[in-house]
Amino acid sequence: MTTASETLDAFSGGTVPLKKRLRQAERRKKLLFGALILPLAVFVLLTFVVPIASLLKHSVANPEVHDNLPDTVALLKGWKPANGVPDEATFAALARELDAAKGGPGIAAVARRLNREQAGYRSLIMKTARAVPLEAGVSTRNTLIGVDERWGQTEVWQALRRAGEPITPFYLLAAVDLTTDEHGDIAKAPAEEAVYMDVLVRTFGMALIVTVLCLALGFPLAYLMVSLPTRHANLVMICVLLPFWTSVLVRVAAWIVLLQNEGLINQLLMALGITDGPIQLLFNNVGVYIAMTHILLPFMVLPLFSVMKGISPVYLRAAVSLGCPPFKSFWKIYFPQTLPGIGAGALLVFIMSMGYYITPALLGGPKEQMISYFIAFYTNQTINWGMAAALSAVLLAATMVLYVFYARYLGPTKGAKAKAR
Repeated sequence: MTTASETLDAFSGGTVPLKKRLRQAERRKKLLFGALILPLAVFVLLTFVVPIASLLKHSVANPEVHDNLPDTVALLKGWKPANGVPDEATFAALARELDAAKGGPGIAAVARRLNREQAGYRSLIMKTARAVPLEAGVSTRNTLIGVDERWGQTEVWQALRRAGEPITPFYLLAAVDLTTDEHGDIAKAPAEEAVYMDVLVRTFGMALIVTVLCLALGFPLAYLMVSLPTRHANLVMICVLLPFWTSVLVRVAAWIVLLQNEGLINQLLMALGITDGPIQLLFNNVGVYIAMTHILLPFMVLPLFSVMKGISPVYLRAAVSLGCPPFKSFWKIYFPQTLPGIGAGALLVFIMSMGYYITPALLGGPKEQMISYFIAFYTNQTINWGMAAALSAVLLAATMVLYVFYARYLGPTKGAKAKAR
């Protein structure tokens, strides 16, 4: 009895076996597909993967002290705080390297980095830099302690050693209101510095409210579009897509005109007798929620519409014909099949809401600023790339967690299982 391999070889006529030619053809097809995908893969790599990797690198990079005071950092590695302040050689290395860095950007970088460890250390570094170089033949340790008595405290040298590590968790810990104590253990940040967890909770809360509002408005709108005749559904779709033709900044400016005390909405409310005076709709969470819901509503409607379009109305009619009440038929038969669309729309709206900056900045007050405001602040004003990158890394981690949750519980496979049931 001949095997399949022998049959293929028999048909090959003594030349290259057919099975080998099939493998070669399959390999060529894969190479062709790879060549077609390669430009897109390179584009994604250069515009997405590399910037994110660079961002994450900034969140743990700690080059300021390590690069400008290398000898001092090396000597501090063998120093034990229990023995008091470091030896004369460490003081001499610090004075020498501060003198070398003086007058350039390095001294400012060192002072700025140490000031993040403890407020007031910037003045310590700049004051000491002005005092060097020291006279030859004098004790560097005694002279520096004479310049500023804080050099006689072990806490300063411990902070200098922590700041001298090439990689640090300082920024990531600060992004979640944590820090390291003098022993190197993780501890809670002081109450006056613990602000980021409140901002993160506020960001997640505002994004959740906007997502719920978009879902409450988008679900019936998508259901209406599916139920309407094609001509009317296309007209509604045009209205949904119309905001995409206008800049976000223009739409926010339009909401400022509408929501201000003398705006059209307040004038309409007073004309109808609903209110006696203008309602404060700007520079609070009301204006932010209204504008963000309006801007992000299409991102909820489109995934819902695409999923609902693929649900056959036969299922509902069959359930009703078998005696199931209409609402129960909708809830038990139709709604579970829309979960992939709900999950995709909610995930998209929630993630986009977390990164919003312009709308809260223009329509909200100080209590409505989200984490993106602080990222922009550290990037554009204080030039603290480490803190900006750490806060961005927290947002990225939250995004990945949400995506994993969606893929596990609300992904397309869940919709297929709902249809199968």
